[in-house]
Order: sequence, then structure tokens, then C-alpha cells
Amino acid sequence: MIQGPVLFLILLAGVGFIVLATAKFKLHPFFGLLIAAFGVGIAAGLPLQDVVKAINDGFGGLMSYIGIVIVAGTVIGKILERSGAALRMAEVVLRVVGEKRPQLAMSLIGAIVSIPVFCDSAYVILSSLKKSLAQRAKVPLASMSIALATGLYATHTLVPPTPGPIAAAGNIGASGYLGTIILIGLVVAIPVMAVGYVWAVKVASTIKIEGEEIIGLSYEEVVREFGELPSTLKSFIPIFLPILLIGVGSVVSYLKYTGGMANFLLFLGTPVVALLIGVFAAFPLLPRWNEETLTGWLGDGLKDAAIILLLTGAGGAFGSVIKATAVADVIKGFAAGGNLNGAYILLISFAVAAALKTAQGSSTAALVITSALVAPMLAEAGIVGAVPLALVVMSIGAGAMAVSHVNDSYFWVVTQFSGMKVTDAYKAHTMATLVQGITAIAVTLLLWFVLV
Repeated sequence: MIQGPVLFLILLAGVGFIVLATAKFKLHPFFGLLIAAFGVGIAAGLPLQDVVKAINDGFGGLMSYIGIVIVAGTVIGKILERSGAALRMAEVVLRVVGEKRPQLAMSLIGAIVSIPVFCDSAYVILSSLKKSLAQRAKVPLASMSIALATGLYATHTLVPPTPGPIAAAGNIGASGYLGTIILIGLVVAIPVMAVGYVWAVKVASTIKIEGEEIIGLSYEEVVREFGELPSTLKSFIPIFLPILLIGVGSVVSYLKYTGGMANFLLFLGTPVVALLIGVFAAFPLLPRWNEETLTGWLGDGLKDAAIILLLTGAGGAFGSVIKATAVADVIKGFAAGGNLNGAYILLISFAVAAALKTAQGSSTAALVITSALVAPMLAEAGIVGAVPLALVVMSIGAGAMAVSHVNDSYFWVVTQFSGMKVTDAYKAHTMATLVQGITAIAVTLLLWFVLV
């Protein structure tokens, strides 16, 4: 089996192939990851049967931990989107924050809605609300657009049950610490959302969108056009109930409580159980219980989850092949020499994820691939336990933010639904995501030195 510097060159070649295949030749990341997994395993000198076993074990092993969790989270997001619950949550935030701070309201709306709903879909859902509120509050449309876009982005790569952070947690062996990851993700997301809000107010507000003075639907008409919205309680429960259950389970586990009630709370706090309860809590949002909703809406959620599952599983296979090579021995040598420490690993994770995100456009792919790459380093660098592993997920999520540009579907959703020119979108949106990513890694490093 190949060892030493040549092995690292093989790994770099594997990552380079993934980037080139997905960014240049537009190959789907699922196939890019699988081809790279076979290529790295064979080039590293693993027996051919061991390569196949590592890929099967990596794919299936990861699915056993987080497969149902990803499905449940995606289905919750689809129900919130179709039922109008996302719009109801937006209304509530507007009432709480007040219309004198419309950009802050849009940022908060985005941060909340994007926890279960993909930011692309959420931006489309809230686009009409954003435009009507901009007219009502008499603020530049570009400012409102970027406030919403950065608010959505703040939680998209940091806070489960968004699939990207869940997949990253599974790859590095932290799927049992989702409660801690949610808590720390929310802490990191607050300053990330804040800098996005400041960027929207200070920078994006200087951009003029052609035609924004044309009167469209009023705020009231936007809400009325959607139809009767579900109640506030029904709208928020599918998001916050699973988070609460996971959080309580984490506290019980941390305090090492025992007994029947403790076991029951641990059961409810298991991510797969908590998210499934969230799905059932979303059922009252369905306007009717018939084939259209119980088959159609839920089926659409399963279709959205399928791509994520395949990508996540392929990332697990790639990571499994890496672990099967002698890379752990090489890393152990570095660690013994004092060349690896926690902060260094966080910076490596950030840099790799940022490079992948910038090159191929998908935040989820960047999270999956990077977590698979850095997983072998963590134990050797002494990074174990809930908080250290949660901060690794944050560092990868921070890199997966930077930057959103023309190869990212979200970039085009923001430009098309806001009416911004591409050059203006680079100034307003792309630069905002860069600032958000840098802020996220800075806060993560600060938490590392404080908590670890």
C-alpha cells in the first residue's frame, strides 16, 4: 500500500478530479465522488475487493445514521413551503421586529425559515413578500433582497436539520451530538446574520434595481393571494419541536441521568425520532388529507431528499476509502510531531470547503466532501466529543458559505427574483457571502479557544 507524500498527492488528485468534473464538465457530484472513491482506492494500492467493501460500507453506514433524518427534514420543509406556514412565520417576525426595521425583519425571517427549507426554495417563497414590504417601507429593493438572501444563508450551512450540516456531522462521527451542533450553530449564525444585515443596509442599499419603482402587489395582497394561512402555533411547531426534543435529549445525556423517564427523553431526543415527530407535527398544516397532499406533497419531499441522500452516501463512500488507506498513519506522524492542533484543523476544514464551494457551487457538496476528507485527521489531532466536533462542523459550514457566485444556483435565484444585474449581484450578494464565511470561521475559532 502506498504511503507518505505520494498518498497525499493521490488524495489531492482525487479532490481535484471532483472539482474539475463537477465545475468544468458539469458531471453530477454523485458520480464524481464515486469515481474519485474508486480512483483513490486503486491508486493508493488497496486490494480491489477492499475498495469495493470500503465504498459499500461507507455508503450504507452513513445512511444508517442519517438517511431517515435527511428525509424527514426535507419533508418538513416541503410541507412548510406548500402550506403557507413559511409565510405565516414571516408575518409573525414582521410583527415582532416592526416595520421600521424591515431589513432586520427579512434577515430574521430568512434565518428561521432556512433551518428546514432549502434557501433556494425559501427565497422563491418569500420573494413576493420581500418586494411588497420594500414598497411599503420605502426602502431599496436590493437592500431587502440581500437582507433576505443573507438571512437564509446564515443558517443554511450551520444549523441542522438542514441536510448539509447533518451530512457533515455523520461523516465525522458526530451524528450523536446534533443537539450540541444545533446550539452552537445558532450561536455562530447570529453574528453571521448580523454582518449580512449590515451589508444589506450599508452596501446593497446603494444599488438601484431597474423597474423597482413599478407598483406590484401590496403586502396585504401578497398574503391574500396565497389564501388562508395556517395558525402561528401550527407553523412553528414542526421546526421547534424536533429542535427542543434533540436539545432535551442532549442535556439528559450530558448530565448522565438514568431511569425510565431519562431513557424515554433520550428516545424522543434521538434525531431520527425527533425529526419524524416533526413530520407528524407538520401534518395539521395539510389543507386536506388526500392523495394530493399525503402522496403528492410528501412524494415531492422524498424526491428532493433523494438527491441529497445519494450525494451524502457517495461522500461517505469517498471518506471510507480514504480511511482505508494509510493516510491515518501519516496523520498520526504529523500529530506526534505537534504539527496538528484543533485550530489548525478548523482552518484546514474552512479552506478546503471554501475552495470546493467556490469551484463547484454546491454548499451541500462542499460540506459532504470536506467532512469526508478531514474525518481521518480528527481523532489523531485529539478532536473528540460533542463541542470540538460541533466546531469542526461549523468550520466546514463556514467554508461552504464562501462564496456564492455564477456556478451556484442560489446566486441565480437571488439575481432573477430580485432583478439585480450580475455585476451588482457580485457586489451585493457574492461579497456578502464572503464576509459571512469569514465571520463564521472567526466566531468558530473564538469559540474553540473559549470552550475547548
